Amino acid sequence: MTTLGSIEQYQLRINKFLEVKLNQLIVNDVKLLEAMRYGLLIGGKRIRPYLAYITGETLGASLSDIDGVAAALECIHAYSLLHDDLPAMDDDDLRRGKLTCHKAFDEATAILAGDSLQTLAFDILVNHDFTSEIAAKRVVLIQQLVNAAGYQGMCGGQALDLSATGRTIPLSELETLHSLKTGALLKASVLMAAECSIKTTKKDKENLTHFASLMGLAYQIRDDIIDITSSEEELGKPKGSDLAAKKSTYPGLLGLQGAQEKAQYLYQEALRSLDELPYNNQNLSAFATFIINRKH
Repeated sequence: MTTLGSIEQYQLRINKFLEVKLNQLIVNDVKLLEAMRYGLLIGGKRIRPYLAYITGETLGASLSDIDGVAAALECIHAYSLLHDDLPAMDDDDLRRGKLTCHKAFDEATAILAGDSLQTLAFDILVNHDFTSEIAAKRVVLIQQLVNAAGYQGMCGGQALDLSATGRTIPLSELETLHSLKTGALLKASVLMAAECSIKTTKKDKENLTHFASLMGLAYQIRDDIIDITSSEEELGKPKGSDLAAKKSTYPGLLGLQGAQEKAQYLYQEALRSLDELPYNNQNLSAFATFIINRKH
């Protein structure tokens, strides 16, 4: 399977940055802070920070600027997982092979930890020491994260997901759902990083938006595929959890082969978007290949 260049380097970088941010918080409630730490540093591939870093690297952005963007994105992602796992949402006991936050602590603490990580994301963007050119774009970066995380993005997608549980929805609705729930934050990873480059043109951003939108959808299709084809050990949670929850999935609507073909089509279209960019796109291409071939 395709490996991601420099991923361990960037995982280490973002983990250290996030740990510093948590350590800088004034301690009031010890249990809540430990739950935040548990939810944020429990592990994971750090896909969104990695995508931000390699996009910034491709476009010649300062990595110190990308640190703030990557950290904010991961805080939003971590908070969403804490809330998604709750009994009122997906009701999961395991995440990445470990107890979910509400099982390791309790439901109220998990809710508050998610809330705190969400606000930490914006605290990071507001206070990060961006270079002068990018500091002038701080409000734009905040707006991009708001659009990706809120009603018009991830939260809206989660609401659609909940309303679709237990019934079959058409493919068009499933694509809208996942373009918001999963795709919006992946797209923000690319576009916020692009905002940190002073040489990115409007046309570049259009091509990057198209690439990120396609890969966001491909990411979810691959998630649906591995939910039924990978082992519980690989998944770190029960196999077939989406089917058990009676959710519409791409394999359910298109069949396994149809879903695989759909993912491949999106992948090829995403690569064509990268070909339009006047940069060395090797890392972004490798990222796309990794997404549609991953096993967990």
